[in-house]
Amino acid sequence: MSSLFYQVDAFTHSPFAGNPAAVVLLSTSREAGWMQHVAREMNLSETAFLRAQEEGRFQLWWFTPTHEVDLCGHATLASAHVLRTEGLTPPDAPIHFDTASGRLTARHDGEWTQLDFPVDPVAVVGSPPTALSNTLSGTSPEEVARSGRDYLVRLPDAEAVRTLRPNLSALETLSDARGLIVTAAAEAQDVDFVSRFFAPQVGVPEDPVTGSAHCALGPYWAARTGRTTLTGRQVSTRGGTVRIALDAPDADRITLGGQATTVLRGRLDA
Repeated sequence: MSSLFYQVDAFTHSPFAGNPAAVVLLSTSREAGWMQHVAREMNLSETAFLRAQEEGRFQLWWFTPTHEVDLCGHATLASAHVLRTEGLTPPDAPIHFDTASGRLTARHDGEWTQLDFPVDPVAVVGSPPTALSNTLSGTSPEEVARSGRDYLVRLPDAEAVRTLRPNLSALETLSDARGLIVTAAAEAQDVDFVSRFFAPQVGVPEDPVTGSAHCALGPYWAARTGRTTLTGRQVSTRGGTVRIALDAPDADRITLGGQATTVLRGRLDA
């Protein structure tokens, strides 16, 4: 039984930048074990699996090479991009995804796609766990916070984020979080903050651009700037841009905006 698949660079308008995701179109149900094997074969930070339910509505699953995850921004953006560019949904109609994180919606706005996601609330913590302190040995965090999924550490400036070399072996022992977000205020006028994201415990040593991390970064920086529209730049080697909109700093939903481009089309015969 064959399935069409696509490789899409998300949160960028240029090929070979942003975050690559595979998108597999399913015509029938497949077991989670099979999807995990495919994700390992694709060997990208995320592989998305889509199955049509009814017009404009799809079941969506996300897998890293080693784990199924409950939310992934860039693979959702990649999925919406494939559905639009391959003519599988009307260009101006919303796309609804049924996922482990509930109903998510994508809307196209020219070359940008807007994703309606749940906020991942952030709270400052008194002292970081030992594994996190060991991960950041030699750095001087300005603030340590915790979201529902990840630890979030604010560093003194954007250069400290760009040049950070975390101890990934120590981070892999962090048992109470998916990963680590590091962030700082941006230097460029068209960007509000920069970030990087590390999650070796789920098979992603460093993720190029992480939509789900911006579900925490959005409310974090909204609370510190008083602004509800922000632009984030993930300063990994590939790099990518995420536009953020909140109805209020304490809103429970967030809009993530991004661009995407398809770089590969193929057929999976397994």
